[in-house]
Amino acid sequence: MNNEKLDISIVIPLLNEAESLIELSEWIVKVIEKDKKSFEIIFIDDGSTDNSWQVIESLKEKFPQIKGIKFRRNYGKSAALQVGFEATLGEVVFTMDADLQDNPEEIPELYKMIVEQDFDLVSGWKKVRHDPVFSKNIPSKFYNFIVRKMTRIKLHDMNCGLKAYKSRVVKSIEIYGDMHRFIPVLAKWAGFKKIGEKVVKHQERKYGHTKFGLERFIRGPLDLMSIMFISKFGKRPMHFFGVLGTMVFLIGFALSMYLGIHKLVAVNQGIRIERITQNPYFYLALLSMVIGTLLFLTGFLGELIARSANDRNVYLIDKKI
Repeated sequence: MNNEKLDISIVIPLLNEAESLIELSEWIVKVIEKDKKSFEIIFIDDGSTDNSWQVIESLKEKFPQIKGIKFRRNYGKSAALQVGFEATLGEVVFTMDADLQDNPEEIPELYKMIVEQDFDLVSGWKKVRHDPVFSKNIPSKFYNFIVRKMTRIKLHDMNCGLKAYKSRVVKSIEIYGDMHRFIPVLAKWAGFKKIGEKVVKHQERKYGHTKFGLERFIRGPLDLMSIMFISKFGKRPMHFFGVLGTMVFLIGFALSMYLGIHKLVAVNQGIRIERITQNPYFYLALLSMVIGTLLFLTGFLGELIARSANDRNVYLIDKKI
């Protein structure tokens, strides 16, 4: 691949979206060529079982700006975005979904917000959505409300597929699991705090069907908890586990000391009381000290792993063009 710097890179992950790729490519090329910017379109085929890759190969012959990466199997959207980000050459990087629900006409304005207003990241806001109300719209609003409160990032649509980034943002973050939902959080954690938002037009799905099922309602909250923990304690786990472990241990130690002193005072005064081992509080104290010790050791091991482990994900790429 040519390593010459470009104005724009567009990363498009896809899974079985063969029907929409031609129309989407022609639309993007038309918009950007009108704006007279140098660009590339990088399709990441996330293990499609239809003829999506064959369509990408045919599009490459028509549009030299198109590039493609095909996974040997389905790894998920986060993996596709991570590999796509690593391949980008553009000064401004866009992400879009391949289902034609993101409007390429928004690209020039998003580009200006990055270049002229110096935003690190601009996220689209699908203020008017053409999705089912109960299965998508209401859960999305609730989810975004919770994420805004927890992360203090004032975005109305954290998971919008249409986003624009400075190149150094996408080169500085690592996406894995289902963390694609929280790229603005990862960016903020990496030190890119100028995050903007733009209302974008949401298109109705024209072909195929959504690839996200009910499992996203379970994965989303779990990933949010993970990223909140990692953002605060990922590089210093001892600050969490060590402090928590010490507090739990001291509670158990204080309780055991109280039981011991109480027993000694009773014996000294000739008062008959039950053995310490017959008191249920003794076992609570013992359990607290054991759990506290384990938490402290967890923090210690976490520090060793954080300082020495190379946890980069490796994805098997089948083909490139």
